[in-house]
Amino acid sequence: MTTPLAPTSEQIDSLRAPFAPGGAYEIDPARAQKLLSIALSRGGDHADLFAEFTVGASMVLEEGIVKTASRGVSLGVGVRVLRGYATGYAYTEDLEWESLVRAAETAARIAEGNARDAADVTPHVIADRYRVLYPSILQPGAGKRELLLGADKAARAADARIQRVEASLNESYREILVATSEGRFVRDVQPMIRFGVRSIAEQDGRRQAGSSGGGGRMGLDYFDQDGKTPEDHARESVRIATAMLDAREAPAGEMEVVLGPGDSGILLHEAVGHGLEADFNRKGVSNYSGRVGTPVASELCTVVDRGDIDHGRGSINVDDEGNTGHSETLIEKGILRGYLHDTL
Repeated sequence: MTTPLAPTSEQIDSLRAPFAPGGAYEIDPARAQKLLSIALSRGGDHADLFAEFTVGASMVLEEGIVKTASRGVSLGVGVRVLRGYATGYAYTEDLEWESLVRAAETAARIAEGNARDAADVTPHVIADRYRVLYPSILQPGAGKRELLLGADKAARAADARIQRVEASLNESYREILVATSEGRFVRDVQPMIRFGVRSIAEQDGRRQAGSSGGGGRMGLDYFDQDGKTPEDHARESVRIATAMLDAREAPAGEMEVVLGPGDSGILLHEAVGHGLEADFNRKGVSNYSGRVGTPVASELCTVVDRGDIDHGRGSINVDDEGNTGHSETLIEKGILRGYLHDTL
């Protein structure tokens, strides 16, 4: 891996959101409170302000060369007003004060009643779970290309049956600001890096693919971890692809299945996680509706939603509604303990 380079002051400035302190369109607690009061001018139950500035990039290698590379910026401010179960929302990419006021006035129209003021908006201290000293988005592209080439070379060297290798690197650096009519005001910077390798093996006319990858809220130091180098991911993708060459078709019908750690979490997310979202349970359309405190799984099963793992890909200091990320037990020894909630 190439040694990360310390970013210059100009590079650091390029990642500073325009609405951040010292930015050209700084949104401070006083301005946020004014906008939230405008949003509640027709009597909504709750209002929040969400500002986002994201710089993202990707690089994809195929057939030994970088086939695509991209870089982009996303910027905007949204205002939301809740009135009962109805939502009014408006956003703007123009950060001039008049445009922000217009967005707040538009969102306010979901309600029709007496105006109310937002609570005193006060900055809140949040966790610091994923500070990155040298953001990957500021590192030279040549070094990232070498990471992809290293994966390609390692995969082809691992087994002569490998016919095709694809490697990709995706990265982003996101800054958000959230202010709520209950007085909460938070800022967060959320880095992300994702790396993946896909190898295709061929033997006697049969083809199989294997993939390996990972990432997290880190910089290029992600690749310094044991088993996480581009070469490690490449060899793992080859191992899976070549093992599949000898695989037999699974028989039809029900059978017991053993799930390993890692990707099987996706099955849990789809089969169980979505059913535990509170909006489905409020509407009574989930298998878990009205079953808190009752058995819903084997007593060997405990499910915990964790947003507080340092540098974890799913970790958050605050979510997009300004709430602190934490650990929540959803199922404990087979007993349903609660749901996944948003503000509504």
